[in-house]
Amino acid sequence: MAAPKISSTSPIQKTRGQWEAEISEALTRFEKEFMGRGPTEAKSYILDDLVLVRLKGILTQAEYHLTRSEDPARGRELVKQMRLELLERGRPMLEAIIGQLLGRKVVSLHTDLSTVTGERIIVFTLDGTVNI
Repeated sequence: MAAPKISSTSPIQKTRGQWEAEISEALTRFEKEFMGRGPTEAKSYILDDLVLVRLKGILTQAEYHLTRSEDPARGRELVKQMRLELLERGRPMLEAIIGQLLGRKVVSLHTDLSTVTGERIIVFTLDGTVNI
């Protein structure tokens, strides 16, 4: 018996996991293309009107060296400032990526990174619940 054909007019519904994987892939591409280096691991979560993205392994060896220099507090602050400034400059692209993927407008973006673990968390607040 042949497998049923899927009509090109009927939309294929994606699972939550598929949407989350697409977000992770898109943000990994953004990090590689815009920041110059991608994460070693990315995981995304859709929670009602929030998207939480966890990126691991984002810091370069030079950034790690700065955070362990003679003045580690200054090194950590420099790395965080630079990474925040870069992300703010790429913010319109990030908002467009999430908006196009989920069909929702990004209302706000919050982020922080750990100079100890090399991990960044990004939280997007959307203009409504994502219907999955």
